Amino acid sequence: MKDYYQVLGVSRGASDQEIKQAYRKLARKYHPDINPGDKQAEARFKEINEAYEVLSDKEKREKYDRFGSDWRRYEQAGPSMDYGGGADFTDIFETLFGAGRGGRAGGGFNVRIDGQDVEQPVEITLEEAFHGTQRTLQFSNPNGTPRTISVKIPAGADTGTRVRVANEGAPGLNGGARGDLYLVVRVLPHSRFERKGDDLYVKVETSLYTLLLGGQAQVPTLDGKTINLSIPEQTQNGRTFRLSGQGMPALRSNRRGDLYVTVNAELPTRLSSRERALFEELRRLKEGQAA
Repeated sequence: MKDYYQVLGVSRGASDQEIKQAYRKLARKYHPDINPGDKQAEARFKEINEAYEVLSDKEKREKYDRFGSDWRRYEQAGPSMDYGGGADFTDIFETLFGAGRGGRAGGGFNVRIDGQDVEQPVEITLEEAFHGTQRTLQFSNPNGTPRTISVKIPAGADTGTRVRVANEGAPGLNGGARGDLYLVVRVLPHSRFERKGDDLYVKVETSLYTLLLGGQAQVPTLDGKTINLSIPEQTQNGRTFRLSGQGMPALRSNRRGDLYVTVNAELPTRLSSRERALFEELRRLKEGQAA
């Protein structure tokens, strides 16, 4: 009795997706078209298909998990896999890969297998994530000629965003379709702005007098503009203000996040004699009030 889980190299608690991925990997490796004339590879290929035929079917898998080697006697519907003249296991490839099939002289296989998807990491700046950008990529065709493609990265892209480029992945076998290319975005840290989702955070140095008496603070934005922020009198150092709709654009949306501005007091470093006298007078006044 074969252990179908061991055949596919997965645990007994493996998900349907994990079973499918394991099967695809092994089927590509041992497919007779890739290993022509290799009887061991063909036998392994049949074994892999037998295991997948059971474990990919919910009802059959439940019977197999419950009854083990006796599961087939409890099978109520559908033919068993019989490689001596029963089911044609290339049918599984049609279902799994969406590919057609055709016999080949000598009893071989002619199954079209779609190519695998390919991931390519790409780094962009926060400004590029704000406005949207594009990257030019160069590849080599199977015949060695270069191929260049330009890929647009949409505004609002964040670290982990995947940009799909159809039919630019790995080539398929026997005329199978190419896989897709996915650009996996990483947004580089910014020297001034911090991003959290679609919101931006920035610190602004403000004069002590503006915090005490009120006034205006100049706030930079990521698109190069400046916003006047009204500071009420007696604002505490480190207070944060929210500017609605001044953050990052949401991915594939007209909505924008918010900009959070933290004001920090910029203390004077060189006091004139007059300024020093006024500060000393203010200190005496505050100490007198406290007493």
